[in-house]
Amino acid sequence: MQGAITLMWVTYNLYLPKFLEQFGFPVAAATALIIAENILSAGVEPLMGSFSDRTQRWLGTRFPFIATGVIVASVLFMAIPAIALFGAQVGTVMRSILIIALIAWALSMTIFRSPALSLLGRYAINSQMPLAASILTLVGAVTGAIGPVANQALLKLGAPLTFTIGSLVLLGAATLLRSVAPPAPNSDTVAETHEPLDWSRLGLIFGAGMGIAIGFRLMLTMVPLRLAESAGSGAPSWILLVLFVAIALSALPTGTLAVRLGNSRAMLIGLGALAIALSLCLINLSSAGVAALTAILGVAFSLVSNGTLPFALSLVPPVRAGLATGLFFGGGALGVSLFFSLFQKLNTSQGLVGGAIAFLFAAGCIALCQKRVNSLMY
Repeated sequence: MQGAITLMWVTYNLYLPKFLEQFGFPVAAATALIIAENILSAGVEPLMGSFSDRTQRWLGTRFPFIATGVIVASVLFMAIPAIALFGAQVGTVMRSILIIALIAWALSMTIFRSPALSLLGRYAINSQMPLAASILTLVGAVTGAIGPVANQALLKLGAPLTFTIGSLVLLGAATLLRSVAPPAPNSDTVAETHEPLDWSRLGLIFGAGMGIAIGFRLMLTMVPLRLAESAGSGAPSWILLVLFVAIALSALPTGTLAVRLGNSRAMLIGLGALAIALSLCLINLSSAGVAALTAILGVAFSLVSNGTLPFALSLVPPVRAGLATGLFFGGGALGVSLFFSLFQKLNTSQGLVGGAIAFLFAAGCIALCQKRVNSLMY
């Protein structure tokens, strides 16, 4: 499921500027659309997660909710290239229809993402969740590593075929997910339905998602630029390859480490290492030094990425898993919108410091959550 979601977003981001240009929109329209979509997603993600929790309580399964979102997203995804193909010559009405279809598809992805990924808590016991989540980290990192090659292949296929493949992969992933995860019995959640929520914890989940998203975006943008400044040449394409390969290779080992250390402690170590490594990027280093530092960033980010969903799920009763997952992704969506609207304009030094601060902000949210959990236990 994570691979299907990633494939669809890669395809969407790849073709979005082409579709908008085809309809006569300015280049900046793509960024403005991404900002708007993420602002809306910041509110819709928790809402959809909460609705799926209700479905779980009423029906004993989230899959009707997930299936609805998957079908709507798949249909809209196939409709986008059709609108772009046949609507460019029609007139201004189709321009509006294209924008509505693009936003509707982005929001449709929020219908099922949080409900689907919240099922992680049913696939692994709490102590083993970071290891289970490492598979998600691995999938994302492999996608990032092969991105340049994959992008060219997707462009050669053309929009209609590429978007159809993305929709079919999503439908197949949802079918497979349903086949390996039968509905959980409702009896284990009835007693927890009325357990009060700690709203401060929910806010900290949202804040952690926002901080991690901003820090990650700044890291991806500023580290290559810093190396380019040090080398006196253009930003090297291999630096992001080193980062994503390091994330991929360390995903499973860091998942195992998090199981031994405890998830919150592993995340705090990873976030601290990310902040220190980004700060060290301000020093003039050789290409080899920057490559080594980038590999350290990759390993540290694996510790963080593996722990995100287990962190959110550990702070709420299982009956609220969708809400917790939605809050984390909602915070991430707000972080992406802030990055594109504000932080993308920072210079390299400001961006590296800003990334370190964002990671430390996320660490503060996690530490406060852990402190609150410990205080309630004694």
